[in-house]
Amino acid sequence: MAFHSAISPQETADRLAIRELIDAYAHCADRRDAKGQMALFTADTRFLVFMDATAAVPTQELHGRDSLAPVFDNLNTYETTTHFNGQSTVSLDGVRATAESYCLAYHLSVGEDGQRTLMIASIRYLDELVKQDSGWLFAERRLMVDWTETRPSAA
Repeated sequence: MAFHSAISPQETADRLAIRELIDAYAHCADRRDAKGQMALFTADTRFLVFMDATAAVPTQELHGRDSLAPVFDNLNTYETTTHFNGQSTVSLDGVRATAESYCLAYHLSVGEDGQRTLMIASIRYLDELVKQDSGWLFAERRLMVDWTETRPSAA
């Protein structure tokens, strides 16, 4: 945990902008705005998914902003989603930063028979960020699934 005796206005602005970037990712996911979500990443981004956070090798690895479209479009398989962002830590180094943030993601599915199923995922994002002219962007995002639970959901 970092202790800040004094924070410059620029550091405050950078920390706020990074938190807004993290929140914008969740907002775009829940609104099914794949293009908006993709715009939060650098053109040469890396996106790694670890369905088991303890695995040494990612389940999926994507390179480049354009490769993200199918992943973000996959959210359309759910009736609705809600991502709750929790705590985050950020380490700034000029125009680069690293961050770890926590998220509980709720994914509601409705089967052809009308059966509702709720999948909850506990996710940690490990991010490398870069500040460009347009602001802070994800240069690399590691999606780490710590656990999931799937259960029936009442209407």
